[in-house]
Amino acid sequence: MSSLSNSFKNKPMIWAVIIIVFTTFARIWFLGSGQLNLVQDEAQYWDWTRNMQLTYYSKGPLIACIISTWTFVFGNTEFGVRFGSVVGSMLTQIVLFWGMAKLWKRPGAAVWTLIIYNSMPVFLALGILMTTDNPFILCWTCALFALYSATIPYPPGLERDSNESRKLPFVLIAVFLAIGILAKYTMLGFIGLSIFYALILLKKEGLPSGFFKKLLAALGSGVFIGFLPTLIWNCQNNFVGYKHVLYLIGAEGSKASQLIRFDRVLPYLGEQIGMVSPWWFVFMVIGGCSAIAVVVKKKPKNILGLSNKQGALLAVFFIPVWLFFFIWSFHAKVLGNWAVISYVAGVMLAGLSFDHFWSRRGHLRSVWLFLGILIFLLLHFQNLVPIPDNLNPAHRLKGWTDLGEQVVNLEKTQFKDPSKVFIMSEQYDMTAALAFYVPGQPRTYCAWIDRRMNQYDLWAGPQDKIGWDSIYVLKDFKESPDRELVKMFKRISPPIHLQTTFRGKPARKFTIFLCYDYKGYWPRDKRLRF
Repeated sequence: MSSLSNSFKNKPMIWAVIIIVFTTFARIWFLGSGQLNLVQDEAQYWDWTRNMQLTYYSKGPLIACIISTWTFVFGNTEFGVRFGSVVGSMLTQIVLFWGMAKLWKRPGAAVWTLIIYNSMPVFLALGILMTTDNPFILCWTCALFALYSATIPYPPGLERDSNESRKLPFVLIAVFLAIGILAKYTMLGFIGLSIFYALILLKKEGLPSGFFKKLLAALGSGVFIGFLPTLIWNCQNNFVGYKHVLYLIGAEGSKASQLIRFDRVLPYLGEQIGMVSPWWFVFMVIGGCSAIAVVVKKKPKNILGLSNKQGALLAVFFIPVWLFFFIWSFHAKVLGNWAVISYVAGVMLAGLSFDHFWSRRGHLRSVWLFLGILIFLLLHFQNLVPIPDNLNPAHRLKGWTDLGEQVVNLEKTQFKDPSKVFIMSEQYDMTAALAFYVPGQPRTYCAWIDRRMNQYDLWAGPQDKIGWDSIYVLKDFKESPDRELVKMFKRISPPIHLQTTFRGKPARKFTIFLCYDYKGYWPRDKRLRF
């Protein structure tokens, strides 16, 4: 098996092409196989493409632009919505390999990093699901290596100072920072981390002349360009997008009232370990300790052979980020994907650690590789795995097609004039899924009943449809309609409990209310929760 490691080092380009091409085609096959309906967030982002804006309530405009591009090519289908995720994953792998193999001269570790990347559940999911994290992670990875390149001065020459900082890396930092902000506001974290990294290097070995001036200019330009669309939109919409972000992170609203709580810490920690898998998490920690040693010690000698620049970069962009979200989980609910930015440096640390572990003939080294390959196969063939519905995270992604067909059947059979029936729900994810999966992909509406604000509340409601009928869809089985719904219609049917199926197997459960003769009342939660 030691010959495998030698092969990675001697023929890294061949192995990289094999891994990237194989995993890319595996993802394309998976999308074409139709094993999973859209995640409701994917459906929401798709619905945004029908109302293109400078930005949106909860996210920047980049995700809508990407989905719009590929649905133009492949149509408004699951494949079209998700194809951008395959492209983003492929490009991220290319950047990771190029940065480690060519820029860092660590070809063996670069190949191992690709293998680990394709066996971590979090990156496997990002390679299939078209969420904001996909383009965000690509921009973060590109900006990371651009920052590293910026610390390398021009080679000695007659026309310039031999220690002068180069211009191109800073231009790239500005570009990827701006695009990343358009994908996800978390990209702003790059600003503080990059300055922290520069300060460490300044103390350790110095920086090229003009570095800080160019870095601050690049960061300022990136923030201005990336934030301008969202600033304009928020000025036009009472800053609801910024209020939403502050509420979500626990800096505003009821979440900010309790400083410390312990009920969410262990679930968050378990979620993080599950996202990267326990064994790769261990290799990340090992690599992180080695990177810290580079920062702390005067000499950069360490088991992974990291230079000052490499060790400081990986330490800064993994450990503080991961610890920040872990500590924040003591205060507010931290969504599992928030810490994903730390796993860009983390997967490189794991790759470097496993490369060293493999070359030292580490104990059970083939087992960890086998487990990684097994995870890749399980995800791509998850329909064949007999996992109970209550333990299967993919179960909630099944049954939407059947729901859409059932809704349109009710529309045609239970109303006098099917052309005057609108469809609605009370949650954004349900509303978006109905918009995508009901045949004909109609405009759907989201009633603001006892919930936080969402993007649909900023668009027009059905007030122009007085006298129309409606189909109201809820998750799970419910026995009675909400009082706000009763105010909206003259008559509402008893609940219709629907058990959907996916490829002949039970899927999600829903409740449908048939609503007749809309009065024109449209609810609005006066509490204005964001």
